[in-house]
Amino acid sequence: MRAIALLILCSSLLVSCNREQADRNSVESGNPSGDSLFVPPDTSTIPHNAAGDLIRYGRELLVNFPYYLGPKGKVGKYGGNGLGCQNCHLEAGTRPYGLNYFSAHARYPQYRAREGKVLTLADRVNNCVERPLNGRPLPLDSKEMVAIVTYMQWLGKGVPVGGNVPGDKLKEIAFLDRPADPVKGRAVYEIHCVRCHGDDGQGVLKQDGIAYVYPPLWGKLSYQPGSSMHRLIKSAQFIKYNMPQDIARWDKPVLTDEEAFDVAAYVNDDKLHDRPRPDLSGEYPVRKEKPIDYYWAPFADPFPQQQHKYGPFKPIIEWRKKNGHGTGY
Repeated sequence: MRAIALLILCSSLLVSCNREQADRNSVESGNPSGDSLFVPPDTSTIPHNAAGDLIRYGRELLVNFPYYLGPKGKVGKYGGNGLGCQNCHLEAGTRPYGLNYFSAHARYPQYRAREGKVLTLADRVNNCVERPLNGRPLPLDSKEMVAIVTYMQWLGKGVPVGGNVPGDKLKEIAFLDRPADPVKGRAVYEIHCVRCHGDDGQGVLKQDGIAYVYPPLWGKLSYQPGSSMHRLIKSAQFIKYNMPQDIARWDKPVLTDEEAFDVAAYVNDDKLHDRPRPDLSGEYPVRKEKPIDYYWAPFADPFPQQQHKYGPFKPIIEWRKKNGHGTGY
């Protein structure tokens, strides 16, 4: 009995030490909450049955969207510019803080302020196809849409319904006390971004002419205004912890907060760069629900369009908190 008790005690101490070490590693790597980042299931665990075939097909569609559903798609022509889901939702939607799909299935249906109504996950997928990909919606009951949603469900296995898990959102970034500066951003772009996205933001098209190695950041083949990546804060968060994609990691970023904000301002400057122009008149029907970095008037707060575009955002947040308005971004 003593031997068994000793074995239990040693096992408990080992588990405790491992947990303490994991917590230390989490803090040291930039996750001070102490929560371990969510680890999605490995693709090797996808079952070899009809359901598994659908999961694999959904993943393949998200990884290689232009080949199946882009302007030259062999299954259907829904995307309009050659961009694919993985250009923003990195590594098939599995990279922490990289616009992943970890909790997507668990949190839908949900109310979306942009439309002013509740959307399903399939609606949200089409939202991306129509905006960043400049396309038209997939039929909600199509095999392709069902496969995409099924992959997201599989990926989020273990995520509580309606909840979030560590690493599923974009990582926070320190707001500047000044407006973001496109001129400074251009210098950042020329140092860190031009080698992949080109001197005119045109990206790098694959030799087959169907998909991009690196996507265009502006121009008629890039994402539309109204897309999340066209909003300054979201863009800066994504850039800070994911770009340059070949060397940056969420726990080892290359750019400073200021550089991320400035280069996001340069990339998304509508005076410097042209891009598709959708009709945004119906967006955010409840004005006080507009994100603080959504810069198409009218606004429910007293701040000008220029400040909603470039900041500084702290005064907007303070005013909105005092007046009971949304402070999201």
